[in-house]
Amino acid sequence: MAELLSETEISEALNKLPYWQRAGDALERTAELADFPQAIAVVNRVAEIAESVDHHPDMDIRWRTVTFRCSTHSAGGITAKDVSLAEQIDGTIAAL
Repeated sequence: MAELLSETEISEALNKLPYWQRAGDALERTAELADFPQAIAVVNRVAEIAESVDHHPDMDIRWRTVTFRCSTHSAGGITAKDVSLAEQIDGTIAAL
Protein backbone atom coordinates (compact mmCIF):
# COMPACT_ATOMS: atom_id res chain seq x y z
CA MET A 1 0.00 0.00 0.00
CA ALA A 2 1.18 3.52 -0.78
CA GLU A 3 2.17 5.65 2.20
CA LEU A 4 0.53 8.98 2.95
CA LEU A 5 2.66 12.05 2.37
CA SER A 6 3.46 14.29 5.32
CA GLU A 7 2.13 17.85 5.44
CA THR A 8 5.59 19.08 4.48
CA GLU A 9 5.77 16.71 1.51
CA ILE A 10 2.33 17.82 0.33
CA SER A 11 3.35 21.49 0.59
CA GLU A 12 6.55 20.80 -1.36
CA ALA A 13 4.59 18.95 -4.04
CA LEU A 14 2.09 21.81 -4.36
CA ASN A 15 4.97 24.26 -4.81
CA LYS A 16 5.84 22.28 -7.96
CA LEU A 17 2.20 22.00 -9.07
CA PRO A 18 1.07 25.63 -9.47
CA TYR A 19 -2.37 24.76 -10.89
CA TRP A 20 -3.24 22.41 -8.03
CA GLN A 21 -4.52 22.98 -4.53
CA ARG A 22 -5.28 20.81 -1.58
CA ALA A 23 -8.93 19.91 -1.15
CA GLY A 24 -9.16 17.89 2.05
CA ASP A 25 -7.53 14.53 1.42
CA ALA A 26 -6.99 15.17 -2.29
CA LEU A 27 -5.12 17.29 -4.79
CA GLU A 28 -7.47 19.24 -7.05
CA ARG A 29 -7.16 21.16 -10.30
CA THR A 30 -9.78 22.76 -12.50
CA ALA A 31 -8.89 23.39 -16.13
CA GLU A 32 -10.91 25.36 -18.65
CA LEU A 33 -10.33 24.04 -22.16
CA ALA A 34 -11.15 25.66 -25.51
CA ASP A 35 -14.34 23.70 -26.04
CA PHE A 36 -16.22 20.53 -25.11
CA PRO A 37 -14.42 18.24 -27.60
CA GLN A 38 -11.05 19.37 -26.23
CA ALA A 39 -12.23 18.72 -22.66
CA ILE A 40 -13.30 15.21 -23.66
CA ALA A 41 -9.96 14.63 -25.41
CA VAL A 42 -8.12 15.56 -22.19
CA VAL A 43 -10.35 13.28 -20.13
CA ASN A 44 -9.79 10.42 -22.58
CA ARG A 45 -6.00 10.86 -22.46
CA VAL A 46 -6.01 11.07 -18.65
CA ALA A 47 -8.13 7.90 -18.58
CA GLU A 48 -5.47 6.11 -20.66
CA ILE A 49 -2.72 7.28 -18.31
CA ALA A 50 -4.76 6.30 -15.25
CA GLU A 51 -5.34 2.81 -16.61
CA SER A 52 -1.64 2.37 -17.40
CA VAL A 53 -0.61 3.24 -13.83
CA ASP A 54 -3.68 1.68 -12.16
CA HIS A 55 -4.44 4.91 -10.32
CA HIS A 56 -7.64 6.74 -11.21
CA PRO A 57 -8.55 10.37 -10.50
CA ASP A 58 -12.06 11.65 -9.97
CA MET A 59 -13.03 13.75 -12.99
CA ASP A 60 -15.95 16.14 -13.29
CA ILE A 61 -16.79 17.53 -16.74
CA ARG A 62 -18.92 20.66 -17.10
CA TRP A 63 -18.99 21.71 -20.76
CA ARG A 64 -15.36 22.79 -21.31
CA THR A 65 -14.33 22.82 -17.66
CA VAL A 66 -12.81 19.70 -16.12
CA THR A 67 -11.99 19.26 -12.44
CA PHE A 68 -9.51 16.55 -11.47
CA ARG A 69 -9.18 15.19 -7.92
CA CYS A 70 -6.30 12.88 -7.06
CA SER A 71 -6.41 10.87 -3.84
CA THR A 72 -5.28 7.38 -2.91
CA HIS A 73 -8.49 6.08 -1.41
CA SER A 74 -6.91 2.84 -0.18
CA ALA A 75 -4.37 4.87 1.85
CA GLY A 76 -6.90 7.46 2.98
CA GLY A 77 -5.28 10.53 1.48
CA ILE A 78 -2.51 11.96 -0.66
CA THR A 79 0.43 9.79 -1.70
CA ALA A 80 3.28 10.05 -4.20
CA LYS A 81 0.97 8.32 -6.70
CA ASP A 82 -1.30 11.36 -6.62
CA VAL A 83 1.55 13.79 -7.15
CA SER A 84 2.81 11.76 -10.10
CA LEU A 85 -0.66 11.58 -11.65
CA ALA A 86 -1.14 15.34 -11.15
CA GLU A 87 2.13 15.96 -13.01
CA GLN A 88 0.96 13.76 -15.87
CA ILE A 89 -2.40 15.55 -16.00
CA ASP A 90 -0.54 18.87 -16.23
CA GLY A 91 1.54 17.48 -19.09
CA THR A 92 -1.57 16.34 -20.92
CA ILE A 93 -3.21 19.75 -20.62
CA ALA A 94 0.01 21.56 -21.60
CA ALA A 95 0.36 19.42 -24.74
CA LEU A 96 -2.81 20.90 -26.26
